[in-house]
Amino acid sequence: MSWPDSPVLPRPRILRQRWLDLTFVHWAFEPDQLAHFFPPGTRPDTFEGRTYVGLVPFRMVDTGLPVGPGVPYFGSFLETNIRLYSVDDTGRRGVVFLSLDANRLAVVAAARSVFGLPYRWARMTHERDRNRHHYTSTVRGSGASATVDVEMGDRLPTGPLEDFLTARWGLHVHRAGQTWYLPNQHPRWILHTATLTTLDADSLLRSVGLDPPDRAPDHVAFSAGVPAEFAVAARSG
Repeated sequence: MSWPDSPVLPRPRILRQRWLDLTFVHWAFEPDQLAHFFPPGTRPDTFEGRTYVGLVPFRMVDTGLPVGPGVPYFGSFLETNIRLYSVDDTGRRGVVFLSLDANRLAVVAAARSVFGLPYRWARMTHERDRNRHHYTSTVRGSGASATVDVEMGDRLPTGPLEDFLTARWGLHVHRAGQTWYLPNQHPRWILHTATLTTLDADSLLRSVGLDPPDRAPDHVAFSAGVPAEFAVAARSG
C-alpha cells in the first residue's frame, strides 16, 4: 500500500489552523464491528484486514481565515476526538469523527451548525513537563471523561501503518441527507514513540457507542504538530 503526499488543495480555501502536541492512541478492530458508524457511501478503510479507532487529544491553535491572523481567543482551544478511518465510493480516504470535544462553547456551536460535526462542550486541560504531556477531558452534562498521560520518546520512523493512520487528506460527514467530503492539506507528520503512563478513557468511548477494548492500545505515537488548511466540502460519491 502506497500513501501519497498531501494532494493539492482545491480553491477556494476556507480555513486554516495548527494542530499541536498531539497524542495518537489507536486500537485495531474488525471492520464489521464498526461499519454501522459510517455515513452512506463510505465504509471502514483497512490496513492488513483491520480498521482502527483513534483517541486523539491535542491543542488547536490560530484557527482563522486563509489569510490574516487567527481568531483571538476562540481560535485556540483544546480538543479530544474519537475518530474512525474511512474510504468512500470514489476511493477518497478520510476520517469519520464519532466525537470532537472542545473547551470553547462558541466553537462547538459553530462547528455543529456549519459543518454538522459532532462537537461537544467539555472541561479540558493540557499540561506539559518536558517530554511528558497530561490531558484531561470531561464532557459537560454526561460526565464522560478521559485522562491521558504520555511520555514522548525518540523519533518514530514512518511505516505503512503510520501512513495509514495519519496521511489523511479529508473527513467524511453526513449532513442534510448527504455525505460530504471536506478536504484538507498538511505536511507529513513527524512522529515520536510515546509511552502511556495513564489511560482512562472507557467512559468517553462508551459515550459514542463503542465497547472499550479490554487490552492495551495497539499503537501509540506523539507529534509536536502540523499546520493545516481546509477547502470547500464536496458531495461524496
